[in-house]
Amino acid sequence: MNLINILEKRYSTKSFDPTKKIASEDVKQLKSLLRMSPSSVNIQPWYFVIADTEAGKQRMAKGVQGPYKFNEAKILNASHVVLFCAKTSINEDYKEQIAESEAQAGRFPNEQIKQMTKNGRTLFVNIHKETLNDEQHWLEKQVYFNMGQFVLGAAALGIDACTMEGIDTQILNEEFGLTEKGLTAITTVALGYKTETDFNDPVKTPKSRLSFEEILTLV
Repeated sequence: MNLINILEKRYSTKSFDPTKKIASEDVKQLKSLLRMSPSSVNIQPWYFVIADTEAGKQRMAKGVQGPYKFNEAKILNASHVVLFCAKTSINEDYKEQIAESEAQAGRFPNEQIKQMTKNGRTLFVNIHKETLNDEQHWLEKQVYFNMGQFVLGAAALGIDACTMEGIDTQILNEEFGLTEKGLTAITTVALGYKTETDFNDPVKTPKSRLSFEEILTLV
């Protein structure tokens, strides 16, 4: 695998071919990308709604009406659409759920290490909840971390993608009952395969990034 080639070919797909569907084995790998993403203190503050049917995509498209209408075709023509959601707060029950999941995975050689891990997680949660007062923003940053890994992984599988913040999160929160679950919609990623006429394909419209000299310092 040549990572540079993947990065150069990956782009925000503007036109998906509705006749091309992602194979089930690739879908399985995409789901693993969502699940296995790193997060601060392994907090995993995410939830995903995946639309892989016409009915599901129609429901997702309710969030791209009005000023976001320009994103409707991407959602309806994509093979799959993932709605990325974040927890709005972390409570004691959820922290205990994470700790028990880690214990079942065999991460703790003894009870002392388990308690140290729990204390460290609580420290970071409380810093953002009580000191910095940016808990939800912190949690959403973890979800964006996940999304960055997700779109790169999709590109490595040869799957085209488009991330879209142009959505009405309130409508989607209501459509999928997210608020009552302590969640909020953040952004969507449409997945599938580009059309040959997609104007944003780097073959037609070269990608543009600032130079290394402008963004990087070696020390």
